[in-house]
Amino acid sequence: HHDHPYLRLLEKMPCVPTGRTLKTGRQTMLPHTPLTSTPPENAMIDNQRLPQHIAIIMDGNGRWAQARGMVRSKGHQAGVEAVDKITSECSRLGIRFLTLYTFSTENWNRPPEEVNAIMQLLITSLVEETFMKNNVRMRVIGDRERLAPEVRKCIEDCEKHTSENTGLTLVIALSYSSRWEITDAMKHIAQKVKDGTLEPDDINEQTIAENLESHFMPDPELLIRTGGEQRISNYLLWQCAYSELYFTDIFWPDFDEKALYNAIEDYQHRERRFGKTSAQVKADTGLQQTV
Repeated sequence: HHDHPYLRLLEKMPCVPTGRTLKTGRQTMLPHTPLTSTPPENAMIDNQRLPQHIAIIMDGNGRWAQARGMVRSKGHQAGVEAVDKITSECSRLGIRFLTLYTFSTENWNRPPEEVNAIMQLLITSLVEETFMKNNVRMRVIGDRERLAPEVRKCIEDCEKHTSENTGLTLVIALSYSSRWEITDAMKHIAQKVKDGTLEPDDINEQTIAENLESHFMPDPELLIRTGGEQRISNYLLWQCAYSELYFTDIFWPDFDEKALYNAIEDYQHRERRFGKTSAQVKADTGLQQTV
């Protein structure tokens, strides 16, 4: 994969736009405190019942651009601005984890020019002042072997530089697909069994979860997909077993704070039963409130 045209281009790109952010950014970090001010008047969000993990399938960049007579890459550029906006707002609200489906393993099949444009954008926007300013920790999940060594190093540097941040964890799903992730986890588990360090009878859900790329994060309570399609597209299949699904026709570049509040408000109106009856859930909630 390393002779892909975009990889040759990336080798010439600077990994970190400026060293200044990394040296002085730590001083400008904001302490991570959940939102105390009220959201905009039209948002009816209960600050006590925010999801701690939101996952988003950012769909519609290309169609957003085409509808405006632009090339698809312009849509991806506009999408980066939406990422900045939503990351900052989730951080302000006190959301703990935000996972963004940035580039799937299937996306490698797109035209090389588009792949090239997406990767250029990703690398240039990875180490942004936004991360340090908002006290954001950045992590990447996905098949790094398919990325050029220079790109991998860039990702590792960004993870390292933001690892001490204590606010929102922004998880970028890059060269990621859920079936790839689960298959990879099975290989790790099979190797442990083969090595004699794990008994087949001892394999449980926790064993599998610990061997997934996402082992460091809780399952998302809310999965948002923009762009009008209503499918999960090989994204966090194991982790989204009980996630609330929210689909919107809004293309990703137009997904703003108000759209985010609408999704959270919709989530808060749902009853999460986890296989129980409605009466059981209400009884459990009443019990928690009286304890």
